Amino acid sequence: MKKYYIRTFGCQMNINDSQKMAGMLKTLGYEPARDWEDADIILVNTCSVREKPDQKVLSALGEFKKIKNKKPDAVIGVCGCLAQRAGYEILQKAPFVDMVFGTTNIHHLPKLLEEALQGNKAVEILEDIDQNETELDKYPTVRENRYTAYVTVMRGCDKKCTYCIVPYTRGKERSRRIGEILQEVQWLIDDGVKEIHLIGQNVTAYGKDLGDVRFVDLLYAVADVEGVERIRFTTGHPRDLDEETIKAMAEIPQICEHLHLPIQAGSDRILKAMERGYTQKEYLEKIELLKKYIPDISLSTDIIVGFPGETYEDYMETIKVLKEVEYDQVFAFKYSPRPGTPAAQMPMTEDPKTLSKWLNDLILMQKEITFKKNLQYEGKTVEVLVEEEKEGRFVGRTRTNKLVHIEGRNNLLGEIVDVKVTKVNRFSLEGEAIEQLV
Repeated sequence: MKKYYIRTFGCQMNINDSQKMAGMLKTLGYEPARDWEDADIILVNTCSVREKPDQKVLSALGEFKKIKNKKPDAVIGVCGCLAQRAGYEILQKAPFVDMVFGTTNIHHLPKLLEEALQGNKAVEILEDIDQNETELDKYPTVRENRYTAYVTVMRGCDKKCTYCIVPYTRGKERSRRIGEILQEVQWLIDDGVKEIHLIGQNVTAYGKDLGDVRFVDLLYAVADVEGVERIRFTTGHPRDLDEETIKAMAEIPQICEHLHLPIQAGSDRILKAMERGYTQKEYLEKIELLKKYIPDISLSTDIIVGFPGETYEDYMETIKVLKEVEYDQVFAFKYSPRPGTPAAQMPMTEDPKTLSKWLNDLILMQKEITFKKNLQYEGKTVEVLVEEEKEGRFVGRTRTNKLVHIEGRNNLLGEIVDVKVTKVNRFSLEGEAIEQLV
C-alpha cells in the first residue's frame, strides 16, 4: 500500500487542512508513513505569517529532496499559505518539487496528485476563491488525537491589519452553513470525539457574510448536539467579541473557561498603525466583561514586539497590559515584515538587538505570571479530558486549557476525570485521578 507523510507548519487552520488532506489520501488508498523516508508522497503544508516558517519550509524541502534518491517516483508537494503567496518562487528555489497548490483549492489534491504521478508538474494557485472549496469539508479527518477535533466554521479574514498576510493568502471571510457544521460535528461525535474546537481566521465574525446567522447561534446549536461534552473556539478578533457572545460562553455548560484574544500591542498609537480597530481601553473593557461573566476564565494572547515606529514608551504600554490582565499564556514574537503588506513599507525605528531584548524581557515576565497563575491550582481538584498516554502517564487538559500529567488507572483514555493537583510546574500541572485516591 502507498504511504503519505504530511509536515504541517502554522495555525490550527493549517492543522485541520492537513487532517482533511490525510482523509483524502486515506480515501485514495494511502496509509500514513512512519516517517518521511518511508513515504511515497510528501506534503508540506506551509505558513506565511512570519519569516521563520518560510525558512523552515525551505529547510524541510532540502531534507525531503533526498527521498528522490531512494524513490525516484515519490511525489513532493507544497501547499498552504506560503504556496498561495509564493508558489512559483518555491518552484524556482526547489525545482524537484512536483506539486504546488494554494489555500482555496486543497480539495483538488486528488486531481493534482494524479497529474504529478504521471510525471507532470502539478501547479494550481487560484487568485480567486474556488466556489467549490467546501468540497474539502466532505472528507473525513485523520487525527492523532481521538478525543478532540477541530471544525472549521469559516475561512478567510476581512480585517486589514497592516502587518498581516492572512487576507492575501486566505481571502475574504466565508462562513459555512450551520447545517453543514453540525453534520461534521455529529460525524466526529460518532467517531468518539468529546471536545469540539471551532476554528477560523476570525471565528467570532462567523455568519456576518451570511446575514441570517450569528456566532452565538452557532455556539448554542453545537452545544445541542448530543455527545458534545466540551466546546472551544479560536481565534476571535477583539472587535467582534461582543457581550452577547460572552454571555453565551458563561451560559453554555460545554464551553470551556478559556479564551485566546490577541491584543498584538498595548499602545494606542501602535494599535492605530496596525489598524486593529480598538484602543487599549476598549480591549481591557472586553477583558473586564469576560472576567465579570466567567470569573475563573484563563486567557491567552498574541503580542508583536517591534512593530515599525514602536518606541520604548509604546512597548511599556504592552507591558502595562501584561501586568493588568495577567494572561495564562502569551505567544510573543518579534515583528516580521511580510511582502505585500502595508507595514512592510514602514521604516523600523529600533535596532534588532534592542527588539530582541524587549522580547526576551517580556517573555521572562510572562513566565513568572504563568507560574503564579499555575500555583493557584495547587491542591485543587480539576476536571481533565484525558487525551493520550505518554511515558507511562496520562496527559490531558483542564477546561481552562492547562496541560496535566496524571497518575491513574489503565483505562483513563478518552475519559473526563477529576484530578487532584499534586505538583505545579511552570508550564504544566501534575496530579492523580480521584478514582485512584479513594
